[in-house]
Amino acid sequence: MRDRPNSAPPPADPAGVSAAEARRVAEAARETTWTRQSFGRDLFLGRLRLGLVDPLPVRAPTPGAEEFLRDLEAFARTELDGPRIEREARIPDEVLTRLAALGAFGMKVDRAYGGLGLSLGEYARALMLVGSVSPAVGALLSAHQSIGVPQPLKLFGTEEQRRAYLPRLAAGEISAFLLTEPDVGSDPARLATTATPTADGTAYVLDGVKLWATNGTIADLLVVVARVPRGPGHPGGITAFVVEADSPGIRVVRRNQFMGLRGLENSVTRFAGVRVPAANVIGGEGAGLRIALTTLNTGRLSLPALCVGAGKWALSVARRWSAARVQWGRPVGAHDAVAGRIAFIAGATYGMEAMLDLCCRLADADRADVRVEAALIKLVSSELAWQIADALMQIRGGRGYETAASLAARGEPPIAVEQLLRDLRINRVFEGSTEIMHLMIAREAVDAHLSVAGDLIDPAAAPGRKARAGVRAGGFYSRWLPTLLVGAGSTPLAYGAYGPLAVHLRWAERASRRLARETFTAMGRWQGGLERRQRFLGRVVDIGAELFGIAAVCVRARERHGADPTEAELADLYCRQARARARAVFATLWRNTDAVDAAAAAAVLAGRYTGLEDGVVHAPGGTWVARGPDDGDARRRVR
Repeated sequence: MRDRPNSAPPPADPAGVSAAEARRVAEAARETTWTRQSFGRDLFLGRLRLGLVDPLPVRAPTPGAEEFLRDLEAFARTELDGPRIEREARIPDEVLTRLAALGAFGMKVDRAYGGLGLSLGEYARALMLVGSVSPAVGALLSAHQSIGVPQPLKLFGTEEQRRAYLPRLAAGEISAFLLTEPDVGSDPARLATTATPTADGTAYVLDGVKLWATNGTIADLLVVVARVPRGPGHPGGITAFVVEADSPGIRVVRRNQFMGLRGLENSVTRFAGVRVPAANVIGGEGAGLRIALTTLNTGRLSLPALCVGAGKWALSVARRWSAARVQWGRPVGAHDAVAGRIAFIAGATYGMEAMLDLCCRLADADRADVRVEAALIKLVSSELAWQIADALMQIRGGRGYETAASLAARGEPPIAVEQLLRDLRINRVFEGSTEIMHLMIAREAVDAHLSVAGDLIDPAAAPGRKARAGVRAGGFYSRWLPTLLVGAGSTPLAYGAYGPLAVHLRWAERASRRLARETFTAMGRWQGGLERRQRFLGRVVDIGAELFGIAAVCVRARERHGADPTEAELADLYCRQARARARAVFATLWRNTDAVDAAAAAAVLAGRYTGLEDGVVHAPGGTWVARGPDDGDARRRVR
């Protein structure tokens, strides 16, 4: 017991930001209006509105896209050396040069600014290709144009900013997005980096530290999110800037290293008196967090593309190995336990691809609000891809745990399953952890309730406001609740156009109405306290995600059935797996160990169970969140 660290609980918030202030900042950045229809949002309201997604939008191929994808595939097959990147933990300069020559850094940049102007679907295909050889290169390209400078400027930049920066990026300059700080993750109210306006109003001065900036060690241009103080002529608030990476006062003090994505160029970057022209503000003062969140609506689609690529790669390995490896007189794939894992990989990969295709087409058509759908596919794909990698590890056994280099040294094919497991794990954290995605989607799922009953469940609301909210809520629920009793799923012949898959859509429609009823019950039981029932909300979101997947695969299979009858088989497989998962979650909505777990966690944090920690040498103590040592200038010069 002598080396046990201090068991006293940490302070609630060293930055002194209250929970109410944190919520206020997050809510201010949310897009609170729904000017366009949303299939995903309606699912949580008990409405399976297939007419919003079927028929799927169709976009004509982008001129030159197929030629680019062919060239990129040839490069990935013959020149991109994934094992070398893994071995050396860096992406060679010549790879960056070749990607620039191919136009890969301008995939999402409009043709008017020198880019390829690919659709999201074509961009996803490119990431799958590259990511199947080197996930680190896939992450490089994704961070550069899905959340880096191109996307914020496309959505919020001025024409002058686009003309100044997009041609440079399309030609091969690299960008990074800097939001996270050593003490700030998903809580932007605590952002510490400042951007102080100069006295003459021509510039801002940046000071602070940014953590985990993907591409930060090699970037030429940065999007930096910082807090502008309020003052005369300055509304202030969290603001986004385009910053030249070689500006005086910027130091890349460390290149971070991770368990996977070993080639990732990820930095700790310090800003000390960095002067940024006022013309480099994106979207105006105070718009930074909204820009970050809006950028991620479609930016999150790049991560699922990499997950789909991983699933396809894993299925290929599982199929070939399970057919060739013989145990007890039969191929291992013929044994029931292994067969179940193979079927899961196939079904999950098909489901991810169908959801990604649906999201990309909706976003490309720009006819729907896809914030819920994009969040759902990010959540689902990061979780399913991790389970796929784990299943493949079991199928490969000891060869899965052995490194590709070790396998090659013994004369076996260098199949990097253990690397796949390490590389995919970060996706459950990248661009919004699973827990944060649950909360974000849940907030949108209950938005309709909060918008009509907000004052009614707010203990601080005045009696008059509560009375008016009661009238609004009564009108809304008197119209809405009856729609949850009977729907198309109760009709045996509904969805007949989907053939054998109609049974799954009928089940999903009934489940959608049930989910909405359960959410309403939770609102009535916990009212404003529902936001603290994070595990309950997470289950609601997980069920909705399964329903979204069922709809996506059925629509995809119907569209493609004439060309490929296996589509319906794979859609049926995914639907059966998704229904089983959803039923299991439904069973735990109200019968679970949440209350017991919360009490146990509180006891652990209070030091009640420290005796359970005896018998080991503990992790080092000290300050758990620190800015870290200054390693000098860790910037990597690539040009």
